[in-house]
Amino acid sequence: MLSRQDNETLTSVGPGTPMGELFRRFWLPALLSEEIAECDGAPVRLRLLCEDLVAFRDTEGRVGIVDAYCAHRRAGLFFGRNEDCGLRCVYHGWKFDVNGQCVEMPSEPHDNPQTHSVRIKAYLTAERNGVVWVYMGPRESVPALPDFEWSRLPERQHTATKRLQSCNWAQAVEGGIDSSHISFLHSRTEPVAGAPSNRYHASDRHPVFEVSDAEHGLVIAARRHAEPGTYYWRVTQFLLPCYTMIPPVGNFTESSQEPYDGHAWVPIDDETTWTWSFSASPARVYRDEEMAFRGGRQGFWGPVDEGYRPLLHRDNDYGIDRARQRTSNFTGIEGIPNQDAAVQESMGPIVDRSQERLGASDRGIVRFRRLMLKLARELEQGQAPACANDGARYNVRPVSMLLPRDVPVLDGAAALMRGAPTQPS
Repeated sequence: MLSRQDNETLTSVGPGTPMGELFRRFWLPALLSEEIAECDGAPVRLRLLCEDLVAFRDTEGRVGIVDAYCAHRRAGLFFGRNEDCGLRCVYHGWKFDVNGQCVEMPSEPHDNPQTHSVRIKAYLTAERNGVVWVYMGPRESVPALPDFEWSRLPERQHTATKRLQSCNWAQAVEGGIDSSHISFLHSRTEPVAGAPSNRYHASDRHPVFEVSDAEHGLVIAARRHAEPGTYYWRVTQFLLPCYTMIPPVGNFTESSQEPYDGHAWVPIDDETTWTWSFSASPARVYRDEEMAFRGGRQGFWGPVDEGYRPLLHRDNDYGIDRARQRTSNFTGIEGIPNQDAAVQESMGPIVDRSQERLGASDRGIVRFRRLMLKLARELEQGQAPACANDGARYNVRPVSMLLPRDVPVLDGAAALMRGAPTQPS
């Protein structure tokens, strides 16, 4: 369990909070490129880390993420005109470029000296493989972009999508690094079928965890009994500050060739989160049906509406079917993302961790909390997270594999955990 004070530190992400300042030292996924696909198109509302912002793509294709309010009288820039390389407030015509610089004040005299001294808050942006990234920290210490393998794979070998989640970022992350719940939450009551991993999850429901510090965060390995003389290992990656990578389901003989998935759990504010889902297929192009399944609003991570809000949610009980719960589906809720959301959101917007009773299967969660609190406190003392400045640390993969029982998991999985090297430009 955590003290109430530590829980508040872990979950509060607004400006000036210890965890909020830690998040601001990293690049974060802000929105999908498809949301602002058109030059001079409509601006988009964006709320991140308790800050109200707007995003727009200017005439030259540059993406701006700026304060949601005009510097003049604080009118909302969402209603602004995106034109001629700037976002113009419709109240009095003041216009701001992607850097937040006021470039026109048509309601003021032409020789007004303050025109070029007025700015609004603006953040650095970058764009890779269909995702717009934002850096919300100090300009004197801009980190490297994280070198995720999916962010540099060719077209049709990667996907990215997102969905709204109505809870704090930390309880969402904790679901992503918890391998023990797979044997329950995502299980079926009918006879086990499909990939061999399903059989291992069903037959060994209390995995043994080994958690190791890593340059990028944590390596969380869950061990289950498999065939005689072997263990089945699921190796989940936690990457600072809010990323997880999900071990693939495969035949365990060429795990490095299997497509894999991951998440980014980006705080909107203290009580809501953007759950990003990405996938990487390092060895081959996705088939059409795989692209539809892994990406888009109606695929595996959906269904969501035009605003990326899930169609199954708290107000309709996530579509629970009690008859199916009795006969075939452990929860009666269809879809892994909806099952995860149901239990994580059922804890409340911010779970009271002082009331928990943790067990051996929660080792990864305990280490995650300790790490995040440690880094937030170190930053308060002036020590920035080293991981943020080395994008190569993010070039890792999750692993599912069978190993002889006498082979340590970090030795047996070392080669498979490395992503493909970045090609020189």
